[in-house]
Amino acid sequence: MKILANDGISKSGKDALEAAGFTVITEMVPQDQLANAINAEGYVGVLVRSATTVRKEVIDQCPNLKFIGRGGVGMDNIDVAYGREKGINVFNTPGSSSGSVAELVMAQLFDMVRSLYDSNRQMPTNGLAEFAALKKKYGKGAELRGKTLGIIGFGRIGREVASYALGCGMNVIAYDRVPSHTPVKLNISGFGSIDVNVEQVEFHDLLANADMITLHVPKQDGGRAILRAEELAMTKKGVYLVNTARGGSIDENALLDGLNSGHIAAAALDVFENEPTPRQDLLSHPRISLTPHVGAATLEAQDRIGLELADNIIAMFGVQA
Repeated sequence: MKILANDGISKSGKDALEAAGFTVITEMVPQDQLANAINAEGYVGVLVRSATTVRKEVIDQCPNLKFIGRGGVGMDNIDVAYGREKGINVFNTPGSSSGSVAELVMAQLFDMVRSLYDSNRQMPTNGLAEFAALKKKYGKGAELRGKTLGIIGFGRIGREVASYALGCGMNVIAYDRVPSHTPVKLNISGFGSIDVNVEQVEFHDLLANADMITLHVPKQDGGRAILRAEELAMTKKGVYLVNTARGGSIDENALLDGLNSGHIAAAALDVFENEPTPRQDLLSHPRISLTPHVGAATLEAQDRIGLELADNIIAMFGVQA
């Protein structure tokens, strides 16, 4: 049986599938040729990440497709309900990349409160001539310890972020449309784990009380932003924002207005409305820390994702590796 891993798969995942008798093809097929390739090559399934979409038109053209696997958390690029209606097994790997995204969030928080994103831009060109001035400019950093982190969306990734933040001595509050009061596990190397109850609050209370806010929500109906001008106006002056969830979760025009007015101290963006062509005024803004949608892109996460995909497929077909 042949599988098309159109956006790639880790070596460990590929090896596990091949050991179970599958043939795994990793050469990327252009989007407009995807359905033809699936039919012509007789692929039983297709694996994607964020680059490839599998919409209704592809599903309709591929009556022999058995499964669609998404390496990662969100499945915005797949018509999930429609595929399942057609009898296709549609699945993702929700737990494999949570820790990697959480670590990026923490990296961005440390980055912003010490202005590393701007310092790293300025030092190569101005560090020699303006060392004293830059030392003064960046010598007013803050600490994360004791600050309040507001987490919007308290699923797997949000809870991982909470664990890291608690370990750094931060106060953590969270909001989710469906509150879960299961304690967060804080793992301490050499000690074990302890359970910590995170306070879950109303949305407007989180906005009003958080020093830093990070979003971990799926794409909203109609692409509506979670943080628009109205919501950003409710936040503390000097708030820090992180978006590693979905492009458009923060209204980009409102974000720029808040940064330019000084109400928002800084923002960190891993996702953008117009990927892969984000707007230039975001990319060049002096108080935005930028990464190109790499939240889950660690070697460890990709390895876990590949193995989880393989395990799902092997179990689906009842074969043994």
